[in-house]
Amino acid sequence: MSATLETDEHKALRAAVAALGRRYGREYITRTVTEGRHPTELWAEAGKLGYLGVNLPEEYGGGGGGVAELSIVLEELGAAGCPLLMLVVSPAICGTVIARFGTEEQKRTWLPGLADGIRTMAFGITEPDAGSNSHRITTTARRDGADWLLTGRKVFISGVDIADAVLVVGRTEDARTGRLKPCLFIVPPDAEGFERHPIDMEINAAEKQFELVLDDVRLPADALVGDEDAGLLQLFAGLNPERIMTAAFAIGMGRYALARAVEYARERTVWKAPIGAHQAIAHPLAQAHIDLELARLMMQKAAHLYDAGDDIGAGEAANMAKYAAGEACVKAVDQAVHTLGGNGLTREFGLASLITAARVARIAPVSREMILNYVSHQSLGLPKSY
Repeated sequence: MSATLETDEHKALRAAVAALGRRYGREYITRTVTEGRHPTELWAEAGKLGYLGVNLPEEYGGGGGGVAELSIVLEELGAAGCPLLMLVVSPAICGTVIARFGTEEQKRTWLPGLADGIRTMAFGITEPDAGSNSHRITTTARRDGADWLLTGRKVFISGVDIADAVLVVGRTEDARTGRLKPCLFIVPPDAEGFERHPIDMEINAAEKQFELVLDDVRLPADALVGDEDAGLLQLFAGLNPERIMTAAFAIGMGRYALARAVEYARERTVWKAPIGAHQAIAHPLAQAHIDLELARLMMQKAAHLYDAGDDIGAGEAANMAKYAAGEACVKAVDQAVHTLGGNGLTREFGLASLITAARVARIAPVSREMILNYVSHQSLGLPKSY
């Protein structure tokens, strides 16, 4: 794929990460899933090479770039068949929030480890009855002397089993209005009253999903990230990069599936010609390529706006990028499987497992329907429907 609108440094980063991805590939990820473990070797090497923390400040061990650079890393690993989901969570969400709003001590404590991959952090926002609706989050934090007490439940939280801490979204009472507002807390997984329960998922992924139960988890005052009164500002500082990175994840997956299909269509010969010579095969693959390229352009726009500090503009573009990438990914995977026919459902070609995985890009971290709600209300000015 062309690297449109990218600097020479971006192109060099893309090429270097692609080379790393090729050394591991889809077989490596499949093996880690089969063995029930995490892709620790790839994570460690990517961290050592500086790819995991390209978006974090240089003074704390990062690369000094932004989400634009980190999205390149995830996209290229995905295109090689070995995406790292925790890139979305640890450096993109948690690292960004701490870099922007954390205290000096929090930055020194967490950012160097997040940047080189030695430490990881999970992110807990979704709840059984609230989804990602921050206004309905019921996990609450109340003061007890100098400490905080955190109580609530979270679901579909990735990578808690390997995380050194979980950045949990709770709500505190505004002393002036009495209304609840979102706040972020760094919670160690061994804290008393903190429980995790694995969720039995049909999707094959190295990263496991968990339900969290917090029962009066006592946290010191410095567990609070940023200003107690900042509320949604701090929360969306993490959610916009999450959407951009999810787009990168989807685009990478779509590229991987498309590449396998194109390779097969060139080589598979029926009636004395490669099947790729037939428009019924070639045109849908061309359409998939176009859709992925268009989604990438919107992702690049969203990353540029976010890195430039335009949070409002980035919010719209990040949602659009996530929507476009999810749709493009699902269509690319479906067409790839269809191109291979029966072979598309065999373990040998490794595409069938992507049918389920691709759907995640439509569902998480926000559904396509909620994105359409956002765009119709925020972008088009139509009456709010929810």
